[in-house]
Amino acid sequence: MSTQINRSWQMSGFGLSRLSQVTGKIPEPGPHELLVRTKAVSLNYKDRLIVDGMLIPDVTFPFVPTSDAVGEVVAVGSAVSRFKVGQRVLGQVIADWPDGDAPPVLHKHTLGSSLPGMLSDHVVFGEEAAVLAPPSLSDSEAATLPIAALTAWFAMAEVTRPVAGQTILIQGTGGVSLFALQFAKAFGLRAIVTSSSYEKLKRARELGAWRVINYRTRPAWDEAARELTDGLGINHVLEMVGGDNARRSLNALAADGRLSIIGLLGSMELSFPILPFIRNRLVVQGLSIGHRRSFERMNGAIEALGIKPVIDKVFGFDEVPQALLHLEKGPFGKIVITTT
Repeated sequence: MSTQINRSWQMSGFGLSRLSQVTGKIPEPGPHELLVRTKAVSLNYKDRLIVDGMLIPDVTFPFVPTSDAVGEVVAVGSAVSRFKVGQRVLGQVIADWPDGDAPPVLHKHTLGSSLPGMLSDHVVFGEEAAVLAPPSLSDSEAATLPIAALTAWFAMAEVTRPVAGQTILIQGTGGVSLFALQFAKAFGLRAIVTSSSYEKLKRARELGAWRVINYRTRPAWDEAARELTDGLGINHVLEMVGGDNARRSLNALAADGRLSIIGLLGSMELSFPILPFIRNRLVVQGLSIGHRRSFERMNGAIEALGIKPVIDKVFGFDEVPQALLHLEKGPFGKIVITTT
């Protein structure tokens, strides 16, 4: 491949049939920007929703999807001071959230959404919207961090503080869930994992789950969770589904418990009875990834704790449609696309 050609996967409309590989010029970084040669891209469920037109119906075409990538800095703008050529970096998905309170309009500057995505040989990051990748992780492993890992970390270590011995209920075995499980083990939390697959639950136990619940055989998984805690309930539930599932999450919570709304696999809406909130002093919070400073803290913790991302399958750059289809199979961990 010529060094002057930039391969990308672009959407010309909605649906996988409108996603195709194209070639163009390599972008040039502005004064405060980094030109990054991507090494690996990881997928999130939202990427499939975007391709299918379910999440951003007013996207402007042509559009390059996906938001998570790791790569090598190959050029820097004239005013860049935080990075240098040769360093391995990850993009901060919410590019205008370096620290502290979130920007008033949270998704105004978001990779793979309001900003171009990562399915290209070369991409441009603002220098204030990039972090160094953990040295101990491979390219495929590092690519999984920007959304899945940071969402779990932000829910468990930034908006609240983990207390060893408390219980956390983690729904499913996707990317966010398995990072949450690994963080829970590192923090000394008792993690309960739910899934409809005995095989996935077995693997979750091997990763450190304290208890597991098969919601296919125990549809009232909230009651099962209460039984596991001697009726006290769960201190923190990571809600990945939405809809009616969130009612069970609410019922599973202990007094002063926390419900983190993360996923929307089942429904875009929530409906709760009010009385349990008042009676049990519950906290419900929506999560949208996290800021750059928390990303840097998390990467330091991953390095110190020796955490290794769980990768379900790796695809080549020419296999992007197959990778997106694989999301529908409910992978155990992350799906990665290599660009080299």
